[in-house]
Parts: sequence; structure tokens; C-alpha cells
Amino acid sequence: MHSVDEFCQLADEVTAWRRHLHQNPELDFAVHETARFVADKLASFGINHIETGIAGTGVVALIQGEGGEGPTIGLRADMDALPIHEATGKDWASKITGKMHACGHDGHTAMLLGAAKHLVGQRNFRGTVAFIFQPAEEVELPSGGFKMVEDGFLDRFGISQVFGMHNWPGIDVGNFAICAGPMMASQDDFDIVVKGRGGHAAAPHLTVDPVFIAAQIITGLQALVSRRTDPIESLVISVTKLHASNAYNVIADEVELAGTVRALATHLRDFAETHLETTARSIAQAFGGDITYRYRRSVPATINDAQATALAVRAASGASGAEGVDESLKPVMGAEDFAYMLQARPGALIFLGNGDSAAVHNAAYDFDDAAIPFGIAYWANIVEAALGVGNER
Repeated sequence: MHSVDEFCQLADEVTAWRRHLHQNPELDFAVHETARFVADKLASFGINHIETGIAGTGVVALIQGEGGEGPTIGLRADMDALPIHEATGKDWASKITGKMHACGHDGHTAMLLGAAKHLVGQRNFRGTVAFIFQPAEEVELPSGGFKMVEDGFLDRFGISQVFGMHNWPGIDVGNFAICAGPMMASQDDFDIVVKGRGGHAAAPHLTVDPVFIAAQIITGLQALVSRRTDPIESLVISVTKLHASNAYNVIADEVELAGTVRALATHLRDFAETHLETTARSIAQAFGGDITYRYRRSVPATINDAQATALAVRAASGASGAEGVDESLKPVMGAEDFAYMLQARPGALIFLGNGDSAAVHNAAYDFDDAAIPFGIAYWANIVEAALGVGNER
């Protein structure tokens, strides 16, 4: 296993790449300059099998080991930024108004490039490593992970396992956290339009007040979690949008509700999709109204394969020591579109500590460059754990 000390010198160069990417953020699938930067770096390392344009702007590069025939594993990083105006004040802050790397994808991309530079000169493994640079992780369906899987890249490159890494504020820099099974939640979204009969606010008895009905629906949806599901299981239903009249003295004909559903198990997604509608409609009809309803499934739960998780723990322990790896992470109810790759292939996502930083998706967030050598060491170690050194595994 590789220790972090082996990558401290390389980390200086990778830090420069990371800060360049941070200054030049791009959104969604339109990561054209980022993908070009990635492909140019990969070519400069001497990698001769590089494919671009996957799902529009995705990049995959292959490095073959010198230890003989073996499987192909995939290592994935995401490249896109967020539509947030940066507030860090750092020297390398975003140059583009209203866009910033507020989730650390600049760090993910740079670390995977660093691992590629190391491994192209140290091919002491069997099989092949596919370096996967994905666009559009932050968008809703169809996201970059979904589109890359749909495009068939896993089959085309013969990838049998996939591994991902995400920085995580609140975990000490240089430490890792992971768990087998569900690690991050699914994400679904819903829209409910409550239909009533509007009128003057001074005469509510002459109306079917959709605002009142909407309030009952919001309360009723929370009861689905507290009274209709097992308290040991995890389901989150959050109403995040509410719009009615724009006047003080008008009861509107309609009220628009929208929100998100998060779950760690497929049966809870099924439950939510069915019972949100029946609950909302029953409440509305009880007060003389009705609803229209749309439920849209987005990202599935991120589920780590048990054997791949064991490989990840071994790799992380090599980088940080066993005391630096939490193998019993409590699942997180946020979503991650690496889940699509894990639906198609066994693998594992791991968290890399970003220290006491601002939360991701916050204007004050920045990736901690001190984490870079640990991330590179993890990638090198996961290759060794999965593909062996020479003819040993």
C-alpha cells in the first residue's frame, strides 16, 4: 500500500491544477474547457487511449498494467460546478460571476488526474484502470452519471467494478469514512397543485380555500413518515415550495406545492410515490377541493457493495492508517449520481475529509488542498487492492 508521503511532491502540482479549475468553473454538461483541460493533461502524461465526448463532455482514459491480464476497474471523478456566487475571497476564487466549485469537484478532478500521472509511470498491476471524468453530477435527471451509463461506456470499456470519492466537510482532513450497503439516499421530486375555488378573503365561506387545504396536506405528508413507516428506516419528505395568491385580499383558485423525497430503500420510494398522492387527494377532497400530482424519480440510492467496500477500507487505511478510517459511517440523506454506476456495477463510494470547512453547496465553501495527497494515495491503493501488484492480489 502507498503512504501519503509518496505523493506530497506531486500534490503541489495537483494543487495548481485544482486552483486553475476552481477559477474557471463550468456548469452541467457544458464543461467544455474543463474536459479539454483533463484530456490535455492525460495526453501529456503519455496515456494514449483517451476518449472524449461521452455523454457530451465526459472523458475516459485507460491505463493498462504490466502485471498481466486482468479485469478493468473504473475510478470516477465529477467535473461540474454550481450556479452560486463565490464568497471565499481566496486568491484562486472563481473568475466567473455566479458560478463556483461549491462541492469540491475541482478537487475530485485534480486528484484523479494526479493518480493517473502516478499510475502511468507505475503500472505494477494486472488488468486495466479506466479514469472516468463525468459531467453534470449536480443536475437533475438526466444527469451525467445517468447519461454515461445509458451511453454504454461501462460495457464498451469492459469495466467490472467502479469506485468513487467525495470530499466531506466535518471529517478531519486526511481521514476517510464509508459504510457497506446504502450510503447516500435516493432523490425524488413531487409537484402538487391544490385546486379549490377562489374568492374574496373577507368571505372565505364562499370559497373552497386551497391555502387551508394545502396546510392540511403539508401536515398530512409529515404523518406519512412519523406514522406510516418503520421508525428504524429512513424516509424524508420535505415540502420546499409553496405559492398561492399575490394579493392580501384574494383567496386563490389554486395553490402550488413542491418538494423532495429522500430514502435509503426502494420500497420507501414506492411507498412515497403512491401515498403522497392518495394522502393529498383525500385531504383535498374532504374539504371540497382536488389535486393534480406529479412524482418524478431522479437519483437512486448510493449502495456500496460489501466486497468493494472492504477493498476501499483497505486502500484508505493504507493512506491514512486504520485509525483514520471510519467503517461505520451513518448514511447521508443527500443524493449522489454515482449511484447510477453502482446500479450497473459493484463498487463503492468513499468520503474524504475536508476538515472544518463550510458545507458543500455554500458560497463560503472551498476544497482543502491538504487533502490532495490522501486522495491520490487512496486511488493508487484501490488499484493495488483491486488489481494486485504484479501477479499478486
